[in-house]
Amino acid sequence: MTDQSPAYHYAVIGRALRIIDEAGPQLTLEGLAAQMAMSPAHFQRVFSQWVGVSPKRYQQYLTLDHARRLLAERLTTLATAQEVGLSGSGRLHDLFLTWEAMSPGDYARGGEGLTILWGWFDSPFGPALVMGTERGICGIGFADEVGAEAAFQDLVSRWPKATYVEDPGALRPWVLSAFAPSATAETPLYLIGAPFQIKVWEALLAIPTGHVTTYSEIALRVGHPTAQRAVGSAVGRNPISFLIPCHRALRRDGGLGGYHWGLPRKRAMLAWEAARTGM
Repeated sequence: MTDQSPAYHYAVIGRALRIIDEAGPQLTLEGLAAQMAMSPAHFQRVFSQWVGVSPKRYQQYLTLDHARRLLAERLTTLATAQEVGLSGSGRLHDLFLTWEAMSPGDYARGGEGLTILWGWFDSPFGPALVMGTERGICGIGFADEVGAEAAFQDLVSRWPKATYVEDPGALRPWVLSAFAPSATAETPLYLIGAPFQIKVWEALLAIPTGHVTTYSEIALRVGHPTAQRAVGSAVGRNPISFLIPCHRALRRDGGLGGYHWGLPRKRAMLAWEAARTGM
């Protein structure tokens, strides 16, 4: 594996994002580069190529103040996104994502008769467990906070009657397009959930990269303005982390709220996206 391969860069950037988040502002470029076994100049060049800004600038995007500023400036992101045609299938935010949903009847059968392929992959946010059917990616989970086995069981429990086959090779083209710095190929998603959950996930898909929204705004957009708790539950049950961007949902006061795969990863995703879009 050369140091130019996507897998190599995913692993390097994933480690760097976690170290920056854990170390805080006192971390220097030299110290971070040493942990990556790179010269400072080489590391900064790789990091800037993949994240869009320098490591120091990225640290600024990790702060709660930045999340609050995003919220204050972009409170009506869902309404704006729908007005400019960013809802539904087709090109969503800055990735080429298309999606379709499993029928309610099929979902009620717990995935019975469905074959789900799975594999582990490097990603900018750490080791990622990716699952998919012949129609598209249906699940993405992360192992750092809970461990590999717990992450696997977490996703399997959503469709307990499905047949699971380890086949990372079949999923790899979709994974590479999903996590690439700029999308060059279509990434299909297959949403497996209850009807209300799918409505909430569709609303999340309408939030452009680098923007955020609130649980109350999502509730309004799905036609249930008083169902904020149910919306929060549906957001938390989103099986396709990052691609269905539940990390872009914040509390009304700008607080990060919860995140199924850990708040450090939510901060990293928001900072990564804001850095790449210049928000």
